[in-house]
Amino acid sequence: MTADALVDAAPVNAPAAALRMRSARLAYGSRVLWDGLDLDIRPGEFLAVLGPNGSGKTSMLRVLLGQQPLSAGTVTIAGHAPGKANHKLGYIPQQRAIDANLTLRARDLVGLGLDGHRWGLGLRGRAERRRKVDAVLAEVGASDYADHPVGLLSGGEQQRLRVAQALVGDPELLLCDEPLLSLDLAHQRVVSDLIDARRRTAGTAVLFVTHEINPVLPLVDRVLYLVNGRFRIGPPDEVMTSENLSELYRTPVDVLRVRGQIVVVGAHQEAHHCPEPTAEVRP
Repeated sequence: MTADALVDAAPVNAPAAALRMRSARLAYGSRVLWDGLDLDIRPGEFLAVLGPNGSGKTSMLRVLLGQQPLSAGTVTIAGHAPGKANHKLGYIPQQRAIDANLTLRARDLVGLGLDGHRWGLGLRGRAERRRKVDAVLAEVGASDYADHPVGLLSGGEQQRLRVAQALVGDPELLLCDEPLLSLDLAHQRVVSDLIDARRRTAGTAVLFVTHEINPVLPLVDRVLYLVNGRFRIGPPDEVMTSENLSELYRTPVDVLRVRGQIVVVGAHQEAHHCPEPTAEVRP
């Protein structure tokens, strides 16, 4: 095993894990992204996944989506293997610009989260589909532009719709791939609060990949920090310390708390508010 983990013991009679990984290893040839990873995410838990570019954050999402097999170990989502468990998953991608000429309506984009893989709904199916779509549009505050073309909406409005699309199927595990990237502070807060509200009201587990923990720091229960084949798991105050990050990076790292924000200062680097200098690009 290449790293020690700070893992909280699950309470007696705790609900079944939404995500469970045991002795998980992912490697590309001789390059090991992580090894010996044991991880349970319980219903309603908010786990932030942090680390520098190339540490395996995006690869972890690919594993959970059934797009990439583990090199060793096991992973289950709500008791199912990845790929076979996609009906249990919601997925929020990074905020990316949508072509202004796209005429797809907002409600139709959200509806793809229910039946984008199927054709030929019956009348009863259409009525139930509309009810679910309308409910989740209201949940994310997007009812007023439900019938507007997606391409004419702002970036923040489009990201609300991506959240709605991920939630419309009532997932047990919500995967978030840097969903705050390219959003201004106000929309970062909106998207974070929408995700937090769902996990509190519905018990949806959240795995939140990010390069910037501060916007979601008040919401995070535990952190999984990945660096160079090593990792730490635990509450932010236990993981985000100078001692832990210096050991993970194998170079002096200072972790400061300034007005409720975490500031990481690495060797030969200027102070910054995020554990990695740039965002990882999802394949």
